[in-house]
Amino acid sequence: MVKRRRPVSDKTKIFINGALKYHHHDGKSLAERLRERRRNNELSGQANIFYNAKLNELHILTDKGRVRRPYIVVENGKSRLTPEILARLRNNELNWHHLVKMGIVEFLDAQEEENTLIAIHEKDITPDHTHLEVDPANIFGVVAGVLPYPEHNSSPRITMACAMAKQSLGVYSTNFSQRFDTRGYVMYYPQEPLVQTSLYKALKLKDKAAGQNCVVALTSYHGYNMADAIVVSRSAVDRGLERVCMFKTYETEERMYPGGQKDKIELPTPDVVGYRGEEAYRHLSEEGVIMPESEVEGKEVLVGKTSPPRFLEEISVFGAVEEKKRESSLSLKSGEKGKVDSVLVTEGPGGNRLVKVRIRSPKVPEIGDKIASRHGQKGVIGLLVPHEDMPFTATGITPDLIVNPHAIPSRMTAGHLLETLGGKAGSMAGVLMSGTAFSGSTEEEFKEILTKAGFEDSGEEILYDGLTGEQIKARIFIGVVFYQRLHHLVSNKMHVRSRGPVQLLTHQPTEGRAREGGLRFGEMERDCLIGYGASMLIKERLLEESDKTIQLVCTECGSIATHDYARNKDVCPICESENVEPIEMSYAFKLLLDEIKSLYIFPRMIVKDKG
Repeated sequence: MVKRRRPVSDKTKIFINGALKYHHHDGKSLAERLRERRRNNELSGQANIFYNAKLNELHILTDKGRVRRPYIVVENGKSRLTPEILARLRNNELNWHHLVKMGIVEFLDAQEEENTLIAIHEKDITPDHTHLEVDPANIFGVVAGVLPYPEHNSSPRITMACAMAKQSLGVYSTNFSQRFDTRGYVMYYPQEPLVQTSLYKALKLKDKAAGQNCVVALTSYHGYNMADAIVVSRSAVDRGLERVCMFKTYETEERMYPGGQKDKIELPTPDVVGYRGEEAYRHLSEEGVIMPESEVEGKEVLVGKTSPPRFLEEISVFGAVEEKKRESSLSLKSGEKGKVDSVLVTEGPGGNRLVKVRIRSPKVPEIGDKIASRHGQKGVIGLLVPHEDMPFTATGITPDLIVNPHAIPSRMTAGHLLETLGGKAGSMAGVLMSGTAFSGSTEEEFKEILTKAGFEDSGEEILYDGLTGEQIKARIFIGVVFYQRLHHLVSNKMHVRSRGPVQLLTHQPTEGRAREGGLRFGEMERDCLIGYGASMLIKERLLEESDKTIQLVCTECGSIATHDYARNKDVCPICESENVEPIEMSYAFKLLLDEIKSLYIFPRMIVKDKG
């Protein structure tokens, strides 16, 4: 009897790193056997096996770049990590690598995870489960794993807290004083949080802390913390609360030019084209470099530099060939100020002289600065209140921050409340509390500590009004929360302008803070003013304060006229008429007329008397 071979289409396709290599009659059982061999160290632990039942394909993956996670293996409804092995692990008889070699722990990639059913807790294991999480908190990434009580907050707030943790100011590097980073912020008195997670400890983040533990009261304060504003004690700020120092590096190099000429770092002399006056160079040494600890403000020169002339030969009034150097010094940007922290004189990649100047400026919290807790509860400082005007408890404690209670229920950040209670309990007991997801310290533990310390277990206290001294008729929730100061500092965003530079083409003000520009009054804003009928305000914004110009217009042919300086007369270049009137208009309109003329269309302006 001849056996019939199964058609290839019925067999399981076997792919190795995405390339089709073999066929097999039973891919599912082959996948199970390969996994068993991997657990017995007969197959590399780096390999992952994924069986796709829908397409009847078996993928064996060994290539680079796969993100893999460790899981405890579960067999017949029981974890392979038995109490006996756990005891040996605690006694340091075994380590992590032993667990991997013994097949108790294995690393899975994103594709092999499709063939698994993973239990979060050991008590949840059923005969269907294939793996168990090493720690329930592992379902979070590195940033979310550092946040306390993420399982008590709504997911958008966790996303926000993750984004803001990256913007928090702390000690970004312990050798910051030796570095010349473009911009860096260092907190004066960083603290480790009182409520922290196991991942925070594992990453040793207390060595790079980025925030401070603040006494926070949840109440309103005369409307100054409406919405997401936060009232801050001025005395706490004076004592160094959330204070940071900004380091900014400016650099300049002696550039080489095609003609063999090069820039020179030196103290510019009065004969240099563009000399800024003696006052501008008062901080510079004889070499043209600023002295450390000099106090500088916007547009003051940091490094004196001269460049060769743009053209090799410049003919003077008397016909002689004259070469004049240009002034091209490095100066501080407008609106900035600080002290020169350090100066580095070295060589650039091309062997040219390179100077770096680091400016140091303290950034004291002020109205408009952004601060946030680790629960996505962000806000700006709305008021700085003197210590004596802040509400106080019976023991004389005044909060550092007053946060509006309306911020909590609608955002569903119960984790923030738990941290407030936990921080208070931790500060009373003198211990660090655990805020690790699914296994952190519980509310009951906090209540017990607070009761022993003589507080109410709810964390609420009677407060007294700092302005009147009267008892506030409501109990106020008060505790300790870890707050971060974020990168959005109002001093770096301040943007005002009266008069300043204008664009060459349109004669309108430049755009952007860096170019000392104005704020654009756009089409929609104009529509609002039209709706209000505020015609004089429209004229002021779009003409007087923008690109107002007076142009001569011919009353006969309607074209733009000019002033003939030879004859000292206003003449129309088209019809040579002298009937010319000065007309007020926007320079952009005059530009439009010029562009229409370039299309061989002749626009006419019909000029009439106002009367």
